[in-house]
Amino acid sequence: MSREILLLVDALAREKNVEREVVFGALENALASAMKKRFKEDADVRVSIDRETGAHKGFRRWLVVPDEAGLQEPDQQELYSEAQEIVPGIEVGEYIEEPLEPEEFGRIGAQAAKQAILQRIRDAEREQVLNDFLERGETIVSGSVKRMDKGDAIIETGKIEARLPRTEMIPKENIRVGDRIRAWVHKVDHSARGQQVILSRTAPEFIRQLFENEVPEIEQGLLEIKAAARDPGVRAKIAVVAYDKRIDPIGTCVGMRGSRVTAVRNELGGEQVDIVLWSDDPAEFVIGALAPAHVESIVVDEDRHAMDVVVDAENLPKAIGARGQNVRLASELTGWQINIMTPEESQSRQDEERAELRQTFINRLDVDEEVADILIDEGFTGLEEIAYVPIQELLEIDAFDEDTVNELRLRARNALLTEAIAQEEQVQKVDPAVLELEGMTPELAVKLGEHNVYTLDDLAELATDELSEITQLDEEAASALIMKARAHWFSDEA
Repeated sequence: MSREILLLVDALAREKNVEREVVFGALENALASAMKKRFKEDADVRVSIDRETGAHKGFRRWLVVPDEAGLQEPDQQELYSEAQEIVPGIEVGEYIEEPLEPEEFGRIGAQAAKQAILQRIRDAEREQVLNDFLERGETIVSGSVKRMDKGDAIIETGKIEARLPRTEMIPKENIRVGDRIRAWVHKVDHSARGQQVILSRTAPEFIRQLFENEVPEIEQGLLEIKAAARDPGVRAKIAVVAYDKRIDPIGTCVGMRGSRVTAVRNELGGEQVDIVLWSDDPAEFVIGALAPAHVESIVVDEDRHAMDVVVDAENLPKAIGARGQNVRLASELTGWQINIMTPEESQSRQDEERAELRQTFINRLDVDEEVADILIDEGFTGLEEIAYVPIQELLEIDAFDEDTVNELRLRARNALLTEAIAQEEQVQKVDPAVLELEGMTPELAVKLGEHNVYTLDDLAELATDELSEITQLDEEAASALIMKARAHWFSDEA
């Protein structure tokens, strides 16, 4: 039997062009499976084959686990305290092994072992082909459609079969068997039994790679595509920057008589491509991203990571675009929430914000409307500025003398202190388990306390839109926080 094993290993290694060690590993697994059939229980069996002689040994083994963990799999585990009596000095994570009688394989057993080995070798071959593909570092692949599978296209590219899901195809794209297809390598699923390479023709990365293939200056490092956003098959926006002042980034991407951008558009089924200049100034970048609309003014809100963009009535349709397409793509491209408004809407919002700030100053500083308006006109937007800006800035206001300034600063500081004490009291009412949640801050805890949300259960029972309204978190962050609060429900059930 030992000689037969060595001959089998050598023959299969040569025939399948895989390492002998892969064949030995597959054979050890096959022999272990055969030996395991001796036991009615779910035993853990290990087989070791001598690489020189072909002799094999089998062992039943038990994993040593901590006493406090208990036996989760009694047929394959041994508690640490009991293992110490069997093998003194053994550690948690090591195995107790008991030798087994060698297995005599008949014709059926040998055939089953060979099938198991061949399956392992097929898996190894498949893995090797995939690794060769990954080593090439291809981000865009080209191949022909071999067949359609439940709406997905199976693309044959070299030795690899890749899957282009229906959801990753450009809408209204009619792909048929035999068509030549180019697509971006979206991901590689090593655990999949079928096609492990998943492609996409709708991802923004696809259009970036297409431009990189068409524009040599990008590969040379003279030009870079900083961002891309797409409405697949309809419209896309890319942001470019040049690192050589002699290069016109937009003209370079467009190409002579539009040749480069046309090549990309043809690959994307006629998708309209807007090429805009990237800027490290967010406001300037947003203004460029909203082209072809002309922007009158823009207000940046760093806290909300949002911008209020004012356009006139003539430019309003261009800024928004059909079904909100232009502003949506501009928002995706820049990473900022963009709110489009008319001058009238902007003025109305400014009036509302001014009235709200005026009332805050009147209530918190105990001043009249005239003093509140003076502070607003001088650019003060909160109590913190009045309390802590250099006193000289307040003294420069013609309408205020030194006594008035000192009194305003004192009132502002007292109001902030009172607010801080109230917030601390509110935070103390909140369950410590809520405060320990990832993403929770004292400011959020105060807002929750103001709405009688004190415990994990209180938070867990909120709907996402409720929490968003209370805390001003976006829906994704609010949903994540609620799920963290609900985690103890599932651990309790377990």
